[in-house]
Amino acid sequence: MAIVTPLKTAAEQALVQQFANVKAELPGGNAVRKLREDAFAGFEAKGLPHRRLESWRYTDLRGLLRDAKPLAGQPAITPEIAERLAALKLDGIRLVLVDGAFAAELSTLEGLPEGVTVNALADALVSPREDLTRILSGPGVSADDSGLMLNTALMRDGVMVEIAEGVELETPIAIVSLVSGVEEQAVYSRSVVLFGKGAKGTVVEVSEAAGPKAAQINGALVIETGDETEVQHVRIVTRHAAESVQVQSLLATVGAQARFDSFALVCNSGTVRQQHFVRYAGEHSEVGLRGVSLLGGQEHSDVTLIVDHEVPHGTSRELFKSIIGGEGTGVFQGKVIVRPHAQKTDGGMKSNALLLNDGATMFNKPELEIFADDVVCGHGATVAQIDGEQLFYLMARGLPRPQAEALVLQAFAGEAVEFVADENLRVLIMSEVEAWLGEREAHAVVSAI
Repeated sequence: MAIVTPLKTAAEQALVQQFANVKAELPGGNAVRKLREDAFAGFEAKGLPHRRLESWRYTDLRGLLRDAKPLAGQPAITPEIAERLAALKLDGIRLVLVDGAFAAELSTLEGLPEGVTVNALADALVSPREDLTRILSGPGVSADDSGLMLNTALMRDGVMVEIAEGVELETPIAIVSLVSGVEEQAVYSRSVVLFGKGAKGTVVEVSEAAGPKAAQINGALVIETGDETEVQHVRIVTRHAAESVQVQSLLATVGAQARFDSFALVCNSGTVRQQHFVRYAGEHSEVGLRGVSLLGGQEHSDVTLIVDHEVPHGTSRELFKSIIGGEGTGVFQGKVIVRPHAQKTDGGMKSNALLLNDGATMFNKPELEIFADDVVCGHGATVAQIDGEQLFYLMARGLPRPQAEALVLQAFAGEAVEFVADENLRVLIMSEVEAWLGEREAHAVVSAI
């Protein structure tokens, strides 16, 4: 029988060579090395994700990555990095990654709250702890994703944070990932945050570029919450070159009687694929996944999520808002899986998009896979233009059209932002939304002159 071997693209061939060149020097003991090699073998068999894969049909990574940028080496701590850090309005513990490497000298490591430990992931990878590979692997529903396989194989550094049982964080833990932008490069990082039983806290991810050069970024965050925890996760992806391509994965495992909420803002960032893999590990838990994408030019934002209800009495809510102008493209692919024993599951999923002009595009693909019979689950998706009646109401009261549109769009995005419990973070997110709308409004005024 003839064996068909798919042709590798130039980028795939380069990635094979890169892994062969660096695998001996990547951090990790025997178990981690095997995890890497198995992951890369899976990636090599599948190749870069492409449109013939159902979960990647709207974001053809094989087509986007015409070449594989050189792997990031020693981080470049430039004056621009310091400027971006100074401009960030984030309180609390700040853990900084530069070009994927943990920069202890830029991080807040003194005066950590009692019960909170922080290590570079590179150090954790060589530790003897037996549960490390299980933690790094994340939920089982993420196992077949070749984008994540590539991250597993090439992850070089990140942070590992452990919050002990019963600890309540007064301020957020911020993981700030900055790309120097001095040269084009590929950045692979993974971070881990573990919450003990009864712990409460907020984790913030910030992804920005300090320089003009485009990057290929593949980042992942693993969050495990013990029983009776309350955890909020916020991700802000902004200020990246238009040619940048990012895959950002969230791998969350939620314990019993716990609450986990996640919110993501994407704007001014080229092409971004967000992946959410969430697993219920205990009963009577609530999960909320929400986000806002603000797109213009030829920007592309793909939100793909899998919520895996493995146990009974789980509640999940998903709400994602997209505002798309220019020739931007938005994607929402949501899948909620209810396993046969997951009775009394309550799930609701919604995607809403506003298209600002004829060139904008939105793809919605919500899915439910239900194998239990005592559940309440539903989904909905809308794609529309700005409500003419709302505009008329505001303009009739003297507001110019650009300003009236900005107010309508701000309220549209705010419906998702209001679920962010931390007031300071809510203000920060809305300031980013308002800045984006302000730029659009100014452009509209100039165009009208």
